[in-house]
Amino acid sequence: MANKKENTVEDKLRALYDLQLIDSRVDEIRNVRGELPLEVEDLEDEVLGLKTRMDKLKTDVETINFEITAKKNLIDESKALIKKYSEQQKNVRNSREFNSLSKEVEFQELEIQLAEKNIKEFKAQIEQKKEVIAQTKEKLSEREGHLKHKKGELDAILAETEKEEKALLKKSEEYQDKIEERLIKAYKRIRQNVKNGLAVVPVERGASGGSFFTIPPQVQVEIASRKKIITDEHSGRILVDPLLAEEEQDRMEKLFAKI
Repeated sequence: MANKKENTVEDKLRALYDLQLIDSRVDEIRNVRGELPLEVEDLEDEVLGLKTRMDKLKTDVETINFEITAKKNLIDESKALIKKYSEQQKNVRNSREFNSLSKEVEFQELEIQLAEKNIKEFKAQIEQKKEVIAQTKEKLSEREGHLKHKKGELDAILAETEKEEKALLKKSEEYQDKIEERLIKAYKRIRQNVKNGLAVVPVERGASGGSFFTIPPQVQVEIASRKKIITDEHSGRILVDPLLAEEEQDRMEKLFAKI
């Protein structure tokens, strides 16, 4: 904007502090949500994982049941062959044929024993998987209930704050347009480097807001004169005098009340 360069240092300081107040309000709203969005996301992933596990376990049971059916069919076939060979033994012409048929019968009996053993093992696997399915189902039900509760919490908070947050973000953009680019870059850089996101702070009891390092009296006089932008040598934060801060806080509170 053409009028950016025409602004006085005081105008810039006021605009920067206003921007800080708006962004801090957005930070507060997001802090209210806290870890909830991440909690909901983690729970959704966990529920999906449990459902996938349930589906796999059920598929495994179906596959094992198919194997049991196949083994039962094999037993029926072996029994039919035993009956057939036993009938043939009645009409053999010599002991060699009889012994040969006896070996066939013996082989089919072994096939039946092996199939019955397999069926027993398969049934044990099914029981084990059904137990895991029951446990997984119980856990899934509990996690789904927890997810529903957390989603309800998040939805309630979003319903209360989403409109305000959007309006504040729009205001933040509007105020950034009033400030020259180099200052916005500095402001954003400082905000990223400090844990509470405070890039512009007032002088409080002779120190920069939130700091214990005393600001020399001469520097405090320069800050109060609003003739140049001064930063705290310890934190890098932009400093404003208490009176300017109070005036802008009152003004911004009225703006927030309308949002």
